[in-house]
Amino acid sequence: MKGKVAIITGGSRDIGRAATLQLAAAGAKVCINYFGNKTLADETLAMVQQAGGEGIIAYGDMTVAADVAALVQQCTVSFGNTIDILVNVAGGIMGRKLLQDIDETFWDAVMNVNVKSVFLATQAVVPHMTNGGAIVNFSSQAARDGGGFGAIAYASAKGAVLTLTKGLAKELGPKGIRVNCVSPGMINTTFHNTFTKPEVRSNVAAATPLRREGKPEEVGALVLFLASDAASFINGESIEINGGTYFV
Repeated sequence: MKGKVAIITGGSRDIGRAATLQLAAAGAKVCINYFGNKTLADETLAMVQQAGGEGIIAYGDMTVAADVAALVQQCTVSFGNTIDILVNVAGGIMGRKLLQDIDETFWDAVMNVNVKSVFLATQAVVPHMTNGGAIVNFSSQAARDGGGFGAIAYASAKGAVLTLTKGLAKELGPKGIRVNCVSPGMINTTFHNTFTKPEVRSNVAAATPLRREGKPEEVGALVLFLASDAASFINGESIEINGGTYFV
């Protein structure tokens, strides 16, 4: 990864932070996008720099094309015109709602943050990618099994990310750009701290063959692999990382 440049949307916390730190430790220069909490972004950048890595932080709402363009510009001004890696972590469930409680505004918000963000970031970054570029998207186990209680909008959006990944892999593959996807199950993050009841998490962990939740660092390691030359013939794939709770 030495000398390569990576953009990580939603790269300041949890899985995004883990991916950022592992890419930086491998030698990549990292552009860390954040939207909600600058303190977390500053902390992540400090961790990168303390380990001897290079990086910048860049504020931006990845559902807004102008913000995405500004992120790409900040990255290219800092590290040159070529962007080698894009990791689309930004996303979220936005809340658990049953069908009768979902209005148009909520549905659009979930689709925008999970799907539109991937589309906009990819569209903006690809012109700066060359042969050997790698894009890693984030779906979810929810895309495979329909999600937990109140997650049909989120599951639908993550299903769209799976399809988008496959389509992009076909379109960009001839340019030497690989597009793959990571689909986590229950990972110990603030996502589940906020949106999943403790008893549900305990039950899922107990039913998992490995008898535990996953760690952000484990997902970050998978991102690093997919972004690296070690995965040079993997394209259009979605890799499940859930401890054995769901198989494709």
